[in-house]
Amino acid sequence: MNVFNNGHMNDSRVIDTISKLEKYMPLMFGLLIAFLAGKALKKVFWTAFGMYMALHYSGIHLFG
Repeated sequence: MNVFNNGHMNDSRVIDTISKLEKYMPLMFGLLIAFLAGKALKKVFWTAFGMYMALHYSGIHLFG
């Protein structure tokens, strides 16, 4: 007995699904990388901004 193909789904639908997955996997991977990079840049920006404001309000003025 084949667990993955028990008569309800023919092989062409499985092949179509796999080919669609292979087709769109680079796009999904690229979107994931862009999303994670955006989150990282956001975190870096707010960390740097917070450090700058902490120094600024403590009396240390970096840019004049």
